[in-house]
Amino acid sequence: MATCLNSRTRTLLSQKPRVLSSFFAERWFGMLPNQDHLVHKSSHFIGGGDLALTADGLRASFSTCLGLTDKPVVMDAPSNIFDEKHKPQQDQYQLSPKNCRDLFKAWGCNNQETSQILERMPSLYKAILDKLESKLQILRDLGFTSSDLVKIISCRPRFLKCRINNGLDERIRYLEHLFGSKEILQKAILRNPSVLTYDLKNMIKPTVELYRSMGITGRDLTLMLLSRPTIIPRTSLNAEKLEYIRKTGISKDSKMYKYVVTLVAISRLETIREKISNLEKFGFMEDEVFRLLGTSPLVMTLSVDKVQRNMTFVVASMKQPARVVLEYPFLLYKNLEKALKPRMILAMKIDNMGLDPSINGPKVFTALRMTEKRFVKVFINCHPPEIANELMKCYVDAKHVKRLAEKAKKTLHKGFPF
Repeated sequence: MATCLNSRTRTLLSQKPRVLSSFFAERWFGMLPNQDHLVHKSSHFIGGGDLALTADGLRASFSTCLGLTDKPVVMDAPSNIFDEKHKPQQDQYQLSPKNCRDLFKAWGCNNQETSQILERMPSLYKAILDKLESKLQILRDLGFTSSDLVKIISCRPRFLKCRINNGLDERIRYLEHLFGSKEILQKAILRNPSVLTYDLKNMIKPTVELYRSMGITGRDLTLMLLSRPTIIPRTSLNAEKLEYIRKTGISKDSKMYKYVVTLVAISRLETIREKISNLEKFGFMEDEVFRLLGTSPLVMTLSVDKVQRNMTFVVASMKQPARVVLEYPFLLYKNLEKALKPRMILAMKIDNMGLDPSINGPKVFTALRMTEKRFVKVFINCHPPEIANELMKCYVDAKHVKRLAEKAKKTLHKGFPF
């Protein structure tokens, strides 16, 4: 064995000095501390006379290797042995995404957000990655995060399918100037992502100029653009709509003026006529209807069915004249099943029990207008525990009364009302 080691080592050293890899050198010279152990292990197979020769051979071989040079001796290692410094590190470069899921993850989306996006818009699986990546980069430059991207796709599933690159720089500069800051523009895009897709020359600028000509500018215009996301594509004003605005009798200095103008502008003429006619059925004159719209323009956002049901309850159950809503418009906004009916039932319960404070006279409108927390505090929790528990049970039970034939009701879709 010693002869073999000596022969092998001398053969290597007699050749032209080659550079050993650090891995091979460490393994080779790392045997030095264990040479006595190797000799002991070899004693079972080597005779006693050869044992000393084997030990001397090991020592001589390693000593010869070590004494060759003081420099690190490195030898060409097999191709499958790598130095740690030469190992390919994946952190040094980023692999190109193979599909849209990898692209969303590289953009910053986690697994849940990626699944939500692809579930909302499955056709993104077939999207061209280069185009999709450029659109995601636009959103990143605008300051949007992965959670914002989920909101955008949930609101407008086909957003990433639109051509948002055309004239984008000019559109963004105009919108930033219009909204006043990049942060407000982000809010507007989150509420209506299609803002980035609207045509600047033929849609955005004409709409803005139209409202400015009506006296809505600055912060009022920004507020309307944020509160009504579809104001840009749906705005239209003609002679009949301008006449409706004039009939409300509202001045441009009023805080309600911007709401009246925008709601009339985005509403269809058929919708406006239908809602005016619905209120006239309860005995209102035309000038009273427009006065109501001037003082509470959000009445135009209520459905015909909701106005009919609330007005019927006010007139038939509360025994109030229809014109009371001119003074208390909130009666049209309140939820009939969750607020109006339960509170009136509780008012009757309190009156039958002879408790104080009672809900009658002018207090009725005050009680109906209260928040839920304040109403419970003022009219229920003010009593002793036993009475308060009885009143609370009555109030909760009244809230759980379901609307008759609600499941059998057929919803008739007539298109977007505005």
